[in-house]
Amino acid sequence: MIVEIAAVTAGLGLVVALTGLGAMRMLRERSIGVMLAVVAVVPVVATVAGVVAITLKMIIEGTPRDIVLSVVVVSGVVGLGVAAVLARRVVAASRRLVAAVHDVPASGEFTPPSGLPAELDTIAGALDEAYRRIRRGHERERALEGARRELVAWVSHDLRTPLAGMRAMAEALEDGVVADPETVSRYHTQIRLEVDRLSGMVDDLFELSRIHAGALRLSRGRIGLGDLVAEALAGVEPLARAKGVRLADEVEPAVPVEADAGELSRAVRNLVVNAIRHTPADGTVVVRATVEDGLACLSVADCCGGIPPEDLPRVFDVAFRGEAARSPRADGAGAGLGLAIARGIVEAHEGVIGVVNEGPGCRFEIRLPLAPRSRPPAERGS
Repeated sequence: MIVEIAAVTAGLGLVVALTGLGAMRMLRERSIGVMLAVVAVVPVVATVAGVVAITLKMIIEGTPRDIVLSVVVVSGVVGLGVAAVLARRVVAASRRLVAAVHDVPASGEFTPPSGLPAELDTIAGALDEAYRRIRRGHERERALEGARRELVAWVSHDLRTPLAGMRAMAEALEDGVVADPETVSRYHTQIRLEVDRLSGMVDDLFELSRIHAGALRLSRGRIGLGDLVAEALAGVEPLARAKGVRLADEVEPAVPVEADAGELSRAVRNLVVNAIRHTPADGTVVVRATVEDGLACLSVADCCGGIPPEDLPRVFDVAFRGEAARSPRADGAGAGLGLAIARGIVEAHEGVIGVVNEGPGCRFEIRLPLAPRSRPPAERGS
């Protein structure tokens, strides 16, 4: 008898379960409330069917059968009622979440509704984070667009001014307005200097465009910061001598890094050139290379008198010079791209760059990961 009852119950349960799965498959794109109702109906129908079948099989007659069937029916109704209430609450919560998404203003401020079930609350949190990322992306996009327009305007001015001067000198030479050898020689020298300056500006623009486009390809190798500093100082020695600025270096014996020697040397040279241009005559620019907190630290300190605190966050912005005038300076300063390029190169090396006011001027600092120690030959071969 028990085996027969178990077989009948299992058979009816299997039929009801398969029917429920088929219904859920057909309703998979409908409301979650409908699917919850199906989930609640399946066990209730399976239980009712099993109890009814067993009751009839046991040939229960009269009042006992009516009592059993009444209890089963009441239990089924209660179960369906609870499922309906749950489904309505879930549907209402999902509608509140959808309404909150629809009510998001143009600023992108998303306000998650309260009192959501745990799963929907998790979705609301994910939506909130997604909107925050979208807002940050829009802010970066607006900042980049503003910087691009500012750069185009400033570079256009920086190109127009020397081109106008070169054109005037070329026309003067062509028309014979200038004939004495000394003036002709001076005009030729000035034209060559302007061409060199414009060529350097174009190189900077090309380098900056590669950095912004993510097209900067590094050929890394193990190098010492001491050699990099020596090379940079040797390259800017003529500029420092002409300006009357002293150069000093304080380099620890071994500060190895994995870097592209050419690109990192350019970043260091940009920092040193910037320091020389802003240091008065008889001032000193000090370049240090040390190991601090497990990182390679390269700093360039000058005697510029300090940077206004409100300008410190903008020092590495594209085309920032710290002055409103855009006319060419006597020292041949470029379009204000050197520090922006230095930052892009350092960040491409997984490093950080910053600036602080210190002493008679300011200190630019680059921090890079140290190169891993090379293993002995015997260890490499094992």
